[in-house]
Amino acid sequence: MTDVSDPGPASLAELEARFRRDLDLLVLPPAKDWLEPHTHRDYGPVLDVAVIGAGMSGLSAAFALKCLAIRGLRVFDRSPAGFEGPWATWARMETLRSPPELTGPAFGFSNLTFRAWFEAQFGAAAWTKVHRIPRLQWMDYLRWYRRMIDVPIENETELVDLGGNKELVLLTLRSRGGMRKVAARRVVLANGREGLGGPYVPPMFRGLDKRFVAHSSDDIHFDALRGKTVGVIGAGASAVDNAAEALEHGAARVAMLVRRPDVPRINKGMGIGSAGFWVGFHALTDAQKWQIVNYIDEQAVPPPRDSMLRVTRRKNFSILAHCEPRAVKIRNGRVLLDTTRGKLGFDFLILATGLTVDWSQRPEFASLKPHIRLWRDHFMPEGHTQFAQADHPFVGPSFEFLERTPDAAPWVNRIHCFTFPAYLSHGPISGDVPAISVGAERVATGVASALFAEDYERTWRRMVGWSTPELRGDEFTLDEGASKFFAEQPADMKT
Repeated sequence: MTDVSDPGPASLAELEARFRRDLDLLVLPPAKDWLEPHTHRDYGPVLDVAVIGAGMSGLSAAFALKCLAIRGLRVFDRSPAGFEGPWATWARMETLRSPPELTGPAFGFSNLTFRAWFEAQFGAAAWTKVHRIPRLQWMDYLRWYRRMIDVPIENETELVDLGGNKELVLLTLRSRGGMRKVAARRVVLANGREGLGGPYVPPMFRGLDKRFVAHSSDDIHFDALRGKTVGVIGAGASAVDNAAEALEHGAARVAMLVRRPDVPRINKGMGIGSAGFWVGFHALTDAQKWQIVNYIDEQAVPPPRDSMLRVTRRKNFSILAHCEPRAVKIRNGRVLLDTTRGKLGFDFLILATGLTVDWSQRPEFASLKPHIRLWRDHFMPEGHTQFAQADHPFVGPSFEFLERTPDAAPWVNRIHCFTFPAYLSHGPISGDVPAISVGAERVATGVASALFAEDYERTWRRMVGWSTPELRGDEFTLDEGASKFFAEQPADMKT
C-alpha cells in the first residue's frame, strides 16, 4: 500500500539532503577510527584496500567498505570518469533486464535507490509507467550514485601487474602520469564480467580480418553497416541487441544464426532467484553449486522479451535455427560460412558468443594465475573428465583467492575476486543488479574482519593502554566507615 503521507522529495537536491540525513542518523561512516596507517619504506603510504574497477560492483564494494570506517581506501578504473562498466560503451540493450523495483546497490537506503532518484526528477506518476530501466538512464543513475557515496576514485588508471608478500599486495598502475607502484593490505577485484578474461571467440573465427568480423563486445561502427547483409552468431541477449543495432543503423538484412533447434525461451535462473538463493548459495556443497550453474548454462538464458520484439518487428530480420558454423573464410570482401544449414554469405559477421574466463587475455594477472586455486584443482563432477567452469577461481567465504600451494604466494589470499567468475562459488551476487548489495556487504565484512584480525596486537595494546576514565571522580566518595554496616554477631558465633 502506498504511503500518501510522504509525497517524496520534490527535487534531486531534496533527495540528496535526505540521503545525507540518513547517513547522519545512522552515523555512517562511523566516526571512530580502528585502523592505524601503514607506511612502506619504498612505496610510501599503504592503502588498507585498493578496489580495481569503478563500475557498479566496484562502487558498491567501496561504499560498503566506507560504511565500516575503512578510510585508507582508493578505487582505480581504466575508463574515463562516468564511462565505467559496459553501460555507455559496448552494452547495446535498450533497457535493463532486471525489473525496475529491484533496489540494486542501495544497501537498504530508500533514498539511494534508482526509484528515488527517478521520482525526484520525473515524479511518482512517471514511475508507474516505467516497465524497464533504459540502459543509459541506469548509467546516469550510477554517475549520481558515485557522487553520493563519495569515495576516492582515480580514473584512467590501469592495473598492469600484481605481486606482493605475506603482508601486502603490490599493484603496478599505469596512468597519464606514467607507471607507479602502490602497496595495499587488501585488493578487491571488481573489474566486471570480463574481469578474468574477455570475449570468447570460437577457434575457427580467430585471426580473421576485423574489417569483416567483430565480437559483440568490440567497438563496432554500426553506421558502416548501412545497406549491408549482417550475420550474428548467438541466441542470447547480446546477439539480439547487436542485431537490433545493425538494423536500426540501416543494415539491409540481418540474420541471427542459432545452433539450437530454437531460441531459448525459459530463464531457469528466474525460477530460484530469491533472497534465500542470494544469501544461501555459498552454503551449498560444491556438487550442488555446480549442478545449478551447469544446468543454467546448458539450458541457456533467453534474450529479454523486449529485446526480441525490438528485432522481430522488422521484416528484414531472420532467425536461422539448427544453423551451426563448420567453416569460415573471407573472400572478395565477404564472410562465407559453411553451416549445417548450407553455405551462407555476409558482408559483416558479429560474434555474440559471450565472455569467458581466459587468463591469457589478462596479462596483468600473469603472476597471479599460477598460484590461485581453480575449480578444477578442487572439484570434478561425477562422470566428467572436464567441465566448462574448470578455470574459474575457487574462492573463499569473502571472495578471497585461495593459494594452490600453501605459503608459495601468500599475497594471493589478500585479493578478493568480486567479479562474475566468482559465480560458481557464491552465486550471482558479484555482478548482477538484483543482489549486488548482498555481495558487496559480504566482501566488505570479510575484508574488515581480516584487517581486524591482522591488527590484533595493535588492538590489544590500544585496549591495555586505554586510559580515558568513564568516571571522573566527582560522582562519589569512598566510605571508610564500613564497620557501621556490620551487625552484632550472635553469642554462639563468637569465638
